[in-house]
Amino acid sequence: MIKVGITGQAGFVGTHLFNFLSLDSVQFKLIPFEDVFFEDPEVLKDWVSKCDAIVHLAALNRHNDPDVIFQTNLELVKQLVTALEETQSTPHLLFSSSTQEEYDNSYGRSKKEGRELLINWADRSGALFTGLVIPNVFGPFGNPYYNSVVATFSHQITHGEQTRLDVDNLMKLVYVGELVEAIRDCIANGINDHKFSIPHTSELKVTELLNLLENYQVNYAENGMIPSLNNVFERNLFNTFRSYMDIPKHYPVYLREHRDDRGSFVETMHLGQGGQVSFSTTKPGITRGNHYHTRKIERFVVIQGKALIQIRRIGTEEVIEYKLDGKNPSYVDMPVWYTHNITNIGGNDLFTLFWINEFYDPEDPDTFYEVV
Repeated sequence: MIKVGITGQAGFVGTHLFNFLSLDSVQFKLIPFEDVFFEDPEVLKDWVSKCDAIVHLAALNRHNDPDVIFQTNLELVKQLVTALEETQSTPHLLFSSSTQEEYDNSYGRSKKEGRELLINWADRSGALFTGLVIPNVFGPFGNPYYNSVVATFSHQITHGEQTRLDVDNLMKLVYVGELVEAIRDCIANGINDHKFSIPHTSELKVTELLNLLENYQVNYAENGMIPSLNNVFERNLFNTFRSYMDIPKHYPVYLREHRDDRGSFVETMHLGQGGQVSFSTTKPGITRGNHYHTRKIERFVVIQGKALIQIRRIGTEEVIEYKLDGKNPSYVDMPVWYTHNITNIGGNDLFTLFWINEFYDPEDPDTFYEVV
């Protein structure tokens, strides 16, 4: 078992990496990190001495004063090196640098010089070192106006703010899920590479990105249609977009019911692509679910009976609850990285429709059990 510590654990990439590695408790044991550890040398030394591998993600991306970015990031590296040397610890150290190294800006220079300092430490100590050179990263829960243009556009569009296009550049992107898989592989395989380039997995212009996100807003957020997702990138972008919606307020979405002498008819969804639709009956008092997905898109539609749906984002404690009644048909979509369940809280059988965007594959189910 590899004991892994992640500086910047609470940040965008750090949260995803921590959650992802937590899925494999056989191979990895996480050594929790808090930003305040950098404020106490003794605490930092104690932490580094417990780690077989350290992924150094902690960094300042943006600030009004460029010198603050440069000095802060270099100081974090120096503090880490000091702690390692004073405890004679030699973990496999992985450092998140950036393709910004190529440019003459404070962030890029701080990353390049930080990587060089860590190379020197690794050479002196004989430790493994992986200098990760990472392209632009996007994914769920990134901070708008800070982590990426995808985060900024998604936040602006879902919150009714005006977007602004400064330059229509060609962007090279990697999804955060792909990035943390690559980092996992580097740790597991003991990659010793002072300049290990993480390849980008998609390219598109800013206008193309904006057009996709605006279509998701109109078709999905406003009209409830699951869009056509033509490739892995579009699936990842759509899941990213969904994470910026006001999830507690958006659901449940109430459906239009058509009644005549024959009874009633309700259109549960319009599909821009295929997938799997199923239904279940649940006896009173029974709970189904208590699991989460990292990529699947799933909708629960209550058509008869009374249900309590609970969801909770992985790594947090807040439980969001929705009460649905088949007398007023409605649905809730399950966001990625939210564990969820459904309970029959009525006196009769509960009838629920389910839609998911891919067929069940027992070899790759993307279903992880965790009680809400």
